[in-house]
Formats: sequence, C-alpha cells, structure tokens
Amino acid sequence: MRLYTPPKAKLIPKEATCVFTGIIYSVYQWQQEVFDGSKKTFEMLKRADTIRVIAIKDDKIVIVKQEQPHVGSFIDIPGGMHDHEDENELDAIKRELVEETGLTFRSWKMLSAVQVQNKIEQFSYIFLAYDFDTQVAPTLDSGEKIEVQYLTLDEIKGLFTSPDVRFLPKDILGKVNSVQELVALPSLI
Repeated sequence: MRLYTPPKAKLIPKEATCVFTGIIYSVYQWQQEVFDGSKKTFEMLKRADTIRVIAIKDDKIVIVKQEQPHVGSFIDIPGGMHDHEDENELDAIKRELVEETGLTFRSWKMLSAVQVQNKIEQFSYIFLAYDFDTQVAPTLDSGEKIEVQYLTLDEIKGLFTSPDVRFLPKDILGKVNSVQELVALPSLI
C-alpha cells in the first residue's frame, strides 16, 4: 500500500487489464480514446517501487558495498524493493534497512519521491533516518553480499564520480554542507 504518490504521477487506469505478469514487471493494456475520437490500445508496465535511505549514525552516513550475482560489486545507500503489499513505503524501508545493516532509527523523513519513467508505474523513494536506536545482526537475501560502512558527508561527496557507485542521491547530498543541514531538510509527508 502506497502512502505517497508524487504529484503529476502517471498511473495505470483502473479499467486497464493485466495481460502479462513476469517476475519483475507486469504489463497492463486499456482502450484509450485519442484526439480524432477513435480508440487505440495503450500500454504501461508496473513494477514494485524502490526505496532507499540516507541513514545517519554518529554524524556519518551509512553506505553499503554490495555484490549481487546479476550486477557485480557496487557502492550504494541501503534500500531495495517495496514488494510486500501489506507494507507502506516507510515500513518497507525500515525492513530493508534492518535486513541489510541491522540498524534501526527513531526519526524518519521522506525526502524524495519520483516516477522514474512515465510509461512505468514505479516510484523511487528516498528517506532520511536519524536518531540511531539499536543494531542487530543483518539478515541478507541469498543473492546479496553486503559490507556496511560509515562515511562523512565529504567522503560521500568524494564518491560521486566513482565508477563503483550505483546510486547516491547527489541531488540531495550535494546541496547540503553538513549532516545537520541534511536533518533539517523538509519531509514530503
């Protein structure tokens, strides 16, 4: 269940029919009236939303060095797929963060929500977690090898051009000069 849908999001119409369901994508089609009054078949894909978190512990940002069979090695912030229907985005990222790092936090903000491509109903959410709470052992998926690291904001910015980086939210991290400024950013919800 989705808590937040970005403004101007392109959603699959309720009258659309799922014509194919794969492991990652589902294909939906519907009849759409076009400008001359005729109807044409329109199509969109749907896939689970992605969720990522900028987590701050002891004034450092949590990153993960990951290896996955189909991708290889890369540097990222913790995150994953919002693929449990009974969870909202916040519940999903809290679960992913514990699975990948074992970390829990008391304070959370949603910093960003975007639709990556308008022909795919999939949103990418970035959260901020701070006020460290507890740490337990991570519970990694069978297709993950993860090493947790803690870097300063300047060290993170130094990684922006690294070929090993899969995803770092440069648009968010690049506009702040301290973790205090990061924590002061407004939440979407």
